[in-house]
Amino acid sequence: MVLGVVALLALAVGANECAGKPVVFLRWSFLRFVFALNHMGATWQVGDGREKALADYVCAHARPGDVDDAIRVIDDFCYHKKYLINIGDEKGQLLDDAVAAARPQRLLEVGTYCGYSALRIARAMPPDARLHSIEFNAANARIAQRIWDHAGVGERIVVVVGTLGDDDKTIKALREEHRFSPGCLDFLFLDHEKSEYLPDLHRILQHRWLHPGSVVVADNVGYPGAPEYRNFMQQHEGHDWLTRTHRSHAEYQKLIPDTVLESTYLGQTTQPPHVD
Repeated sequence: MVLGVVALLALAVGANECAGKPVVFLRWSFLRFVFALNHMGATWQVGDGREKALADYVCAHARPGDVDDAIRVIDDFCYHKKYLINIGDEKGQLLDDAVAAARPQRLLEVGTYCGYSALRIARAMPPDARLHSIEFNAANARIAQRIWDHAGVGERIVVVVGTLGDDDKTIKALREEHRFSPGCLDFLFLDHEKSEYLPDLHRILQHRWLHPGSVVVADNVGYPGAPEYRNFMQQHEGHDWLTRTHRSHAEYQKLIPDTVLESTYLGQTTQPPHVD
């Protein structure tokens, strides 16, 4: 029975590969990703070298200094080569629109991964704006920097290796080395460990980096889900936050629905609890 199921799955995957990989769930790279979820959760890499392979692919196939072409090539890699968990092209347009509407000068991204969303942010933000991106994995940070430099936006993005919950090390670096101060942050993008969305937002609020009108965009609120963060925004709707809910799909497929929240901070009464 089990061997029969495996054989059918192998046939389905083989047929899908021959058809140009139209169904993401029937791709070997997606199945490899699913089996590596524990490794992914611990390291933010799948473990088969696909993140480095992405950088190699971008440098080989994207025109140097062309951010649009770098984005195109990454999407092509994710659709036809190896599945990756960046925000993707469909939800990426929502991020583009939010950045363009906010016209921010100082931006913070939490969760760099391979640098795809930072490319989209850099393309949409004003020419004199600066994006800081926090990444847990130093290898991912190097991959992202290589891609940004090839795309010609490396000087506008600063990657910081760490997490906001690492005993104040990263927060101290942002304050002292990168001059983060009360009211400095115009735009925040959350796309990292979903259970850390709300604690990290609280940390940012405690340091008063947001100001009235700051915009916070959160990916994957529907899938795999960030229920505590969603509930927080619902509870504070109309008082401390105004939130737009964008219905979309998980990256690089049309079967799994996802939700992106775009929240504007009103800066009125939020008093977040202490977070160590």
